[in-house]
Amino acid sequence: MSEVIVSTGRGGTGKSTFSAIISKYLASPLLLIDVDPDQSLGDMLGVDLEKEGVNTVSSVVSDIQGTRKLGSRLYFDELEASLYTNCIYRSQKFDLVTLGTKWAEGCYCPEDSSLKGIIPRLITEYKSVVIDSPAGLEHLNRRVVSHINDLFVLSDPSLKSAKHIERMKRIIDAVKITYDYLYLVGNHEFNAEGEEYLRNSGEQFLGKIDYDVNVKDYNLKGKSLWDLPEDSPACLSVKKLLKRIQEIDKDHFQVRQESLT
Repeated sequence: MSEVIVSTGRGGTGKSTFSAIISKYLASPLLLIDVDPDQSLGDMLGVDLEKEGVNTVSSVVSDIQGTRKLGSRLYFDELEASLYTNCIYRSQKFDLVTLGTKWAEGCYCPEDSSLKGIIPRLITEYKSVVIDSPAGLEHLNRRVVSHINDLFVLSDPSLKSAKHIERMKRIIDAVKITYDYLYLVGNHEFNAEGEEYLRNSGEQFLGKIDYDVNVKDYNLKGKSLWDLPEDSPACLSVKKLLKRIQEIDKDHFQVRQESLT
């Protein structure tokens, strides 16, 4: 059974960085799903989809919309066939599916609906699934996934982030998304006072991600964050959070134990 992990939060809190690094330590086979139209996750993993000849979900939906009725059985059959043959970047480390940028007027509703319909069948092949969400709350209203095993909420030390957590939980309850665990993670901007606030929020606060100059450098050079040194601050922070999760429930989270040493 797949372990579905979702990273969410306000823009600029470090969701994609967190998704990229945490995925390095999860049990394989591993699937990464980038629901951010800006395709940040692929960039942080050093993956150039265009160069690799891999399509995005948005590009496939655009092609199929002209021939099939959106949401019909034939539509999803054709989408699934195209996704498996054209939309999965495959490597020995992970597979990656990207929503991608829509190069036309209109909302992302057809693309999100298509992704929502295909995810339950797609994830059955994988032990671990990491979904990197776009900024904000709208993706929750669209209910791209209905059940989440581990929901990580990335925050910065601001009133907006605090309210974001409250609004996120209200939307999740309203649209009937379920989850097993919700974890709060602070970004590198947090000080001791901010961390104490999250500890007293009533949710499970794991800790924060320390500032890592290597992350910025790797991003600028198009290098994969999987190649960060194991003793870099960001990697050490994520491994510390994972060990904290195992203390909470050692049998729940599927982590490659040897990777945390």
